[in-house]
Amino acid sequence: MSKYINQVGTKTTKMTLVIPNNKQQIYIRETLNEDLNTRDRDLEAIKTWLRQEPHLPDTWDDICLLNFLRGCSFSIEKCKRKLDMYFTMRAAVPEFFTNRTIMNPGIKDVIEKTNMICLPGLTPDCKRVNIACNALAYESISFADATKLITMIGDARLLLEEHGVSGDVYILDAELQLLKPFIKNSPILFKKFFICVQEAYPVKIKEIHIINPNSFATIILNAVRPFLSEKIRNRIHIHHTMDTLYKFVPKSMLPDEYGGTAGKLRDLKENWLEKVNEFKEWFKEQEHVVANESRRIGHPLNSEDLFGIEGSFRQLTID
Repeated sequence: MSKYINQVGTKTTKMTLVIPNNKQQIYIRETLNEDLNTRDRDLEAIKTWLRQEPHLPDTWDDICLLNFLRGCSFSIEKCKRKLDMYFTMRAAVPEFFTNRTIMNPGIKDVIEKTNMICLPGLTPDCKRVNIACNALAYESISFADATKLITMIGDARLLLEEHGVSGDVYILDAELQLLKPFIKNSPILFKKFFICVQEAYPVKIKEIHIINPNSFATIILNAVRPFLSEKIRNRIHIHHTMDTLYKFVPKSMLPDEYGGTAGKLRDLKENWLEKVNEFKEWFKEQEHVVANESRRIGHPLNSEDLFGIEGSFRQLTID
């Protein structure tokens, strides 16, 4: 258990992420192939592996390691690959993983102009729902700073999800035109973001819902489709009305602004910012918890190994 979990207690954790009840925990464990009889053994196997890899950190938070195992359905080998990429990306893309504090002026700008949060509830089949919506003047914000905030929320969840979840759902409000300035001005960062999120984080993307679709959203979707696996392409849903979204995500989970009853977006975002800020010392420490390519056994990875030739995407796969 991370010392940071003990510091912040449980009251605000419940406000940020509803904790699964006993029945839900059993369902989640079955879905993720988590066996209580062998879980500690699997965790110890990963910790031993970390100590044996000279280019990786010797120790890390147990709860984070458990969530990597969960995200990999307790496949030890897959978990090793994910962790290796996670620590490698931390070193390879410092523009995403340094100066991660809500006091960073760039991140403050993103916070003021966007709403990107993980909603607190769970779907009936125990998935978390993430939403990106209502951006203002998106052209003026930094994609790197936006990604910093996204990874901060993702890392906070690694620390907070003590029981795991069965997967993640993403709702993208096409009215925000999220990717327009990024594809135009930061194609290599956009490429790094895709690789980082899909290959370095233990996320199970079960559904992607695009609401308020427009012509630009169609252009972006068509541009991105070739780089997604068939599995994830089949998980993309476009909604012309909110009624069809409600078939996937209960109203009780959604913000008031989207016809739900979970509360105002402003309040939900404030809860997350308070939680993320409680981990500020952890984020600072993590800047040094990275892969050291000079110590990697065999061929040290370089930018071309990780990202291919600049200007072209490589195929992305999602579990």
